[in-house]
Amino acid sequence: MNIKEFARRRRQIMRMMGPGGIAVLPAAPVKLRNRDVEYGYRQDSDFYYLTGFAEPEAVAVLVPGRKQAEYILFCRERNPERETWDGVRAGPDGAVADFGADDAFPISDMDEILPGLIEQSDRIYHTLGVHPDFDQQVLGWVRQLRSQSLKGMHTPHEFVALDHLLHDMRLYKSRAEVAAMRRAARIAANGHRRAMRACRPGMKEFEVEAELIHEFRRHGTDISYAPIVGGGRNACTLHYTSNDAELQAGELLLIDAGCEYDYYASDITRTFPVGGKFSKEQRLIYDIVLEAQLAAIEQVRVGNHWNDPHDAAVRVITKGLKKLGILKGTPAQLIRDGKYREFFMHRTGHWLGMDVHDVGDYKVGDEWRVLEPGMVLTVEPGIYIAGGRKNIARKWWDIGVRIEDDVLVTAKGPDVLSRDVPKTAAEIEALMAA
Repeated sequence: MNIKEFARRRRQIMRMMGPGGIAVLPAAPVKLRNRDVEYGYRQDSDFYYLTGFAEPEAVAVLVPGRKQAEYILFCRERNPERETWDGVRAGPDGAVADFGADDAFPISDMDEILPGLIEQSDRIYHTLGVHPDFDQQVLGWVRQLRSQSLKGMHTPHEFVALDHLLHDMRLYKSRAEVAAMRRAARIAANGHRRAMRACRPGMKEFEVEAELIHEFRRHGTDISYAPIVGGGRNACTLHYTSNDAELQAGELLLIDAGCEYDYYASDITRTFPVGGKFSKEQRLIYDIVLEAQLAAIEQVRVGNHWNDPHDAAVRVITKGLKKLGILKGTPAQLIRDGKYREFFMHRTGHWLGMDVHDVGDYKVGDEWRVLEPGMVLTVEPGIYIAGGRKNIARKWWDIGVRIEDDVLVTAKGPDVLSRDVPKTAAEIEALMAA
């Protein structure tokens, strides 16, 4: 992402804050995996969105209208000894030269400098509850200032939720963001196609997962969430991540996997036959889900409401399950009674961006949000029929199908970013037979 993109975002958020405000954002803390081994570091999405700075132990401060410096970054100092172990640090000089900070200081000087910046402000913009330890630091600085109020020390009189402003900004993707998400979707699509071609009966689920991850890593990306690779009955477990069962001929394999490119996520699901050919029953269920997904994508249009794609998917799935005799009753009554939820128990999508389940309100007041250009969402209906159900014919048991794509809202209609993965049953069978 170009440094100018981050500067544009900072200008926008500072215009929304106005004079008299100060925003304080901490970097994500380092987390231990076990003993002295750390998890791979991933920067806090809000912090990175405004700074492009990927190092830990940093705090960004925005002070709209401040003459000396509006954007201040506290970060680690250069340290040749530690850099030998952990890699090069930007240091305060690099924060200014390479990351666009107006001024930068060592993180060790923050307790001395930051309270003075807060003291000049009327409102503190901060997201409480995400990093509790840092919340206590901020509150401590405010208490310190208030304890000196009798000496004429000014203190901010208001805390404002920074995420209320920032997350609404993040909901609307710029051209640069869309380009990153399109790239993430294409790389993930390559991984899904590779997995389809590699899949054979007798493989373990984790072997197919390895094909995905190989494709992600060879393009310089990492997983955007723990992949779901579930064969047979495992496909009916929505958040299955064990990925250790042996794949059997005649089963379906559901893969829900995406990658993260330049901090932007893709999220794609495909379901296909382990042996390369759908059975009659699998094909019937699959085609219902595909029809539901296409109907839902058609509703991803400017002016429609967030819930319209879900309603479209529910109608198709309910009608389809009734036609197969799995649901009994009129479609309208089945929908009113929520009977479809026995087999389609989740929503049809979620916002997508820097986070897989991205930020942004789904309702404004009591009304579903209106879709607008620049929003990106997933569309992912499914049908899951777990085995062992006495009221369901055995031929339907252990069929789990979900189809998911990443869709950009545009003035010209839905733009499917993940279109490169085969989706019709015929396309899938042809790819697996090649």
